[in-house]
Amino acid sequence: MENVGIVIVIVTAMGFSYTNGFHDAANAIATSVSTRALTPRVALAMAAVFNLLGSFLGAKVASTVGSGIITLPDGKESLVVVFAALIGAISWNLITWYFGLPSSSSHALIGGLIGAAIASANTVQWHGVVDKVVVPMVLSPVVGLVGGYLVMVAILWLFKRARPGRVSRGFRVAQSVSAAAMALGHGMQDAAKTIGVVVLALVVGGYQTGNDIPLWVYFTTAAAMAAGTYSGGWRIMRTLGRRIISLDPPHGFAAEATASSILFVAAIGYGAPISTTHTITSAIMGVGATKRLSAVRWGVAGNIVSAWIFTIPCAALMAGVVYLVLHGLFRL
Repeated sequence: MENVGIVIVIVTAMGFSYTNGFHDAANAIATSVSTRALTPRVALAMAAVFNLLGSFLGAKVASTVGSGIITLPDGKESLVVVFAALIGAISWNLITWYFGLPSSSSHALIGGLIGAAIASANTVQWHGVVDKVVVPMVLSPVVGLVGGYLVMVAILWLFKRARPGRVSRGFRVAQSVSAAAMALGHGMQDAAKTIGVVVLALVVGGYQTGNDIPLWVYFTTAAAMAAGTYSGGWRIMRTLGRRIISLDPPHGFAAEATASSILFVAAIGYGAPISTTHTITSAIMGVGATKRLSAVRWGVAGNIVSAWIFTIPCAALMAGVVYLVLHGLFRL
């Protein structure tokens, strides 16, 4: 029975990784596609490859998610907790994808873990949630907003005497690099979170001791995310690339350079599982504000922020309900 359970949990984790890929593909490529720096399919293929590469650099983030959010005892019931957490996160991803809202898959997963742990009367490491989730959740959009604004101001000052057409062409090329960096950061963050959950399931299921990451977990998780990324996420891509603000290549480059830098520092320096969605969206708002405040469609931005606020509690609620239903059906 436990063999079947671990297989179900791992397959579900790969399903989450796949939804993460198509849900968050827009994070890496929306600006590049909207500015026509890259064609959609080329951008998606590039994002898939760099998501795969980034997953191998996210061990600190994986450790935070796998052992720093909730504490579970070994055994079959703990596998059900992990399964319920994944279903809650997948459900929220699909709902926000349907409405084209770029919410955070990362926070959906963390919310799912918290909700399933509470429903099963297991321990939530609230200090870890505050230090590694809540504080970065608040800081990363602020840094993205301010950083995007300052980077764009610097670009405008440096190229104020250059020909607009030549500048646009140059930044269109530069966006290929910044989009690749964004995709790499996305892999470091989002693939690593699923890897952490798979390792958690292996440990509580008794299939390994310690939090070392097996090589096959890297490849299967990253491959599932890469497949999801390549399948696209057009609804969310339209929101990020067009509905918040009309972007040109310099603005797109500034947003991607700002957001990817934040992702790298958070993952490599602190192991903090921050949201790629929050980071790039706030950076887009920041660079857009350099045109004029009214250039940003703040109503759309407000809807996105609302999705951010509700992500953790809604995913937690869904995961808790899933656990209680399974608990009742199988009398765990």
